[in-house]
Amino acid sequence: MAQFGLCALLLFFGLVHHIKSHIRKEDKTGEKERPNFIIILADDIGWGDLWVNRPDNFTPTPWLDSLMLKGKRFTDFHSPASTCSPSRAALLTGRHGLRNGVTHNFAVQSVAGLPLNETTFAQLLHEAGYYTAMIGKWHLGHNGSYNPVHRGFDYYFGIPYSNDMGCTDDPGLDLPSCPPCVLNQYTTRKHEGCYTQVALPLFENETIIEQPLDTWSLKDRYARVAVKQIFTASISKQQPFLLYVALAHMHVPLFHNTFLNVTTQDPYTASLSDMDSLVGTIMQAVSTVQLENTLIWFTGDNGPWEQKCQFAGHVGPFVGKWQTSRGGGSAKRTAWEGGHRVPTVVTWPKKIKPNSTSSALLSGLDIFPTILSLAGVKPPSDRHYDGIDITYILLNDSDEGHRSLMHPNSGAAGQFGDLQTVRLKHHKAFYITGGSVACGGGSGQQQYHDPPLIFDLSQDEAEETPLNPESEEYRSVLKEVEREMEALLWDIATDRVSSADYTMIPSAVPCCQPNHPACRCHSLK
Repeated sequence: MAQFGLCALLLFFGLVHHIKSHIRKEDKTGEKERPNFIIILADDIGWGDLWVNRPDNFTPTPWLDSLMLKGKRFTDFHSPASTCSPSRAALLTGRHGLRNGVTHNFAVQSVAGLPLNETTFAQLLHEAGYYTAMIGKWHLGHNGSYNPVHRGFDYYFGIPYSNDMGCTDDPGLDLPSCPPCVLNQYTTRKHEGCYTQVALPLFENETIIEQPLDTWSLKDRYARVAVKQIFTASISKQQPFLLYVALAHMHVPLFHNTFLNVTTQDPYTASLSDMDSLVGTIMQAVSTVQLENTLIWFTGDNGPWEQKCQFAGHVGPFVGKWQTSRGGGSAKRTAWEGGHRVPTVVTWPKKIKPNSTSSALLSGLDIFPTILSLAGVKPPSDRHYDGIDITYILLNDSDEGHRSLMHPNSGAAGQFGDLQTVRLKHHKAFYITGGSVACGGGSGQQQYHDPPLIFDLSQDEAEETPLNPESEEYRSVLKEVEREMEALLWDIATDRVSSADYTMIPSAVPCCQPNHPACRCHSLK
């Protein structure tokens, strides 16, 4: 495996040298004014996993460290939701799930996905002349018109949902430890918490090219395809481009860097290193083709999956003590800080001040309006948006972001998508609390709060002790919280909203060979 990795790296640099030698001088001088965009979305990554957020001095992420040194790090950046599909739908549309219809995850048997009347930034950039490509986890519908190539992307290569939503022949580390796919029609195997009968598919555009996917080769394949798409856009087509890379990392089962001689004692750190090398390949490709007018935005879809114990990430200081003291986890699927505060950095040579930091209150919802603004593209005017254009914050020393953010319930408590947790400046109000499944299996009881719990994050980032409801500070904050919530809910009620179809049927399962055990097929391309 190590020899294969070295050969692949040499092949990559040989390809780069060959392409660079054939770039005509006029191609270099005819660089488009509109920027290229590379959006890298990590899966289930913790705020405490990267850079100066780590509790120790060891860093397995030198490329991401380099990205931070070249750009701006955001310390108060939040995913739009605390679970996969709603977070990705909100990122692509700039709209909360109560507007775009996606309030919880789609399944392997889902017939639909992100409602077709919702518009993604990929569609708008494509219509404006951008070459658009996506690599990785989609999780917004895999059948027919819900495939990425019908949602604005010229090219798609990846997995239609999470990388543990299907069996593989060589499973990675996970809790529970899942068995390989069935090999013949006489094999019967049931394993709680594992997909044993349907294999994990790998798509290229609308075609399954491998099932089950070899997850151990996924990082290298993603890297090669990412480089190819960058070259295709910038050299062959000579168009500005959008590359959306939705990583499998850090979702389990984990992929290990084959050069690290990994044991089960520290698989998460090895997976961080593996992810970092993929980001590094993308950065090298951009640098090699001298695409200075390229904005790279790295962020996460939600916090770590505590239920996976040693295979989960770290929330840093955002441990949600009020919840954990009462049982349950306080990261993924919850509205506690550990569920949605994610490590985020943006770089853009000669535009964004290097090695800078902003504490502005921001969200993945802001990616949609910001990249459209930078591309000179206007979004549809027949609907309302929750994200804000943060161009000024990117290009200047500013900490002025959202005045308030609403965090949707993502499975731990309440109704999916309901906005019953309010962030107002440095205060945070909970009208409902509940824990996700913690390491060890316990989950917190759902509780409604009237009046709400209010925490002062500037003094209590661990969310341990709420303010005294009798205090003047509490009463003053509550008035503003109620005003902000009432205004947003009224805005949604008067908006053009969508409704997602969550119907599931067995025939909707992606399967390249229905007559074969686990839908097995290879090298159909």
